[in-house]
Amino acid sequence: MMQVLSAWRTGLLVLAVAPSVYYLLVIIAARRFFQRKQRWRAGQFMPPVSVLKPVRGVDFASYENFASFCQQDYPDYEILFALNNESDPALPVIRRIIEEFPGRTIRVLVGADNLGANRKVNKLARLAREATHRVVVLTDGDVRVGRDFLREVVAPLSGATTGAVTCFYRAVAEKNLWAEMEAIGASSDFFGGVLIAEWKEGITFALGAAIATTKDWLERVGGFESLAGTLADDYELGNRFAKTGGEVILSREAVWTMYPAQSFRGFWQHQLRWAKTVRLCRPLSYLGLLFTQGLPFTLLAMAVARTKSVALGFLAGYFLLRLTMAWQVGVRGIGDEVLSRKLWLVPLRDALYFLVWLGSFGSNRIHWGDEEYEIRGGQMVPVERGK
Repeated sequence: MMQVLSAWRTGLLVLAVAPSVYYLLVIIAARRFFQRKQRWRAGQFMPPVSVLKPVRGVDFASYENFASFCQQDYPDYEILFALNNESDPALPVIRRIIEEFPGRTIRVLVGADNLGANRKVNKLARLAREATHRVVVLTDGDVRVGRDFLREVVAPLSGATTGAVTCFYRAVAEKNLWAEMEAIGASSDFFGGVLIAEWKEGITFALGAAIATTKDWLERVGGFESLAGTLADDYELGNRFAKTGGEVILSREAVWTMYPAQSFRGFWQHQLRWAKTVRLCRPLSYLGLLFTQGLPFTLLAMAVARTKSVALGFLAGYFLLRLTMAWQVGVRGIGDEVLSRKLWLVPLRDALYFLVWLGSFGSNRIHWGDEEYEIRGGQMVPVERGK
């Protein structure tokens, strides 16, 4: 009996090392990616570009975000905004942008065909049809960019096999615990998995904050119209490019995305939506995420360890490797200032994310804004209120 218990204890301790191995691999992947010489140079390929911006509502920095696209160091581009209706509060902000940047070609489109439950994709479909240029760059409404953004993301499209270019994103968060908790999740954790994927198998998906591609590649994968019912349109778009022979390139040009103040309930629902999206898109990979979560395994190891020194060794190892990984990826690599200031929140975020990971198996329903949807076969099906 004692031998069986000892074997179980040893097995659990060995299993608890798995996240530490993962953290080390992420650190290596980050150093490899950010120190690697790029195959292209920004500014060598600068065709005319259509920037597509589906917008819904405003946040605490909408003016600054929209204005950043008007300040690009790029010779020829247009900006197309799409809104659901003329009562959208973003419309006055866009009109102000048009007045303040008279030298920019800016158009506003109101309304889109109801092609599916994903309203963002409905707007993207119309934007793509209305776009003047062959090269298109789509970014979320809450994204801010640097002056060299277009130069950096368009340059790799000079390659005939490049299907898309996608970007990391840094956080701009309001002073609110749950906004900051959500912000550090991407840069301290999610992007580590992205870097491992880039290293081991190549990128077979896209990150929704910013994607550069061409109309030719969009036509090859059925256009935005074919994605109108999907939840993870960014993932699915990149995946279709990869399946049709297009290389998806991960740019070192990071953008910024906004994290407004929110309640715990809003944080929880958004995290669950994101987690369910990943689970439904990549079920096996999502199960494997269990072995990247160092905090629960560290607590398990401490509970079964024979001595205090072993228990404290696991705890020290978790803090050292986890925070080093977060710093290497999010701060040194991507330049996320929120993570730099709030690095100490990473263990608390890890604890909450383990609960989110468990909770994501509860159902296939997600909340998006004021609506509730059930995901069936990758498609979003609206749920009637009261059901």
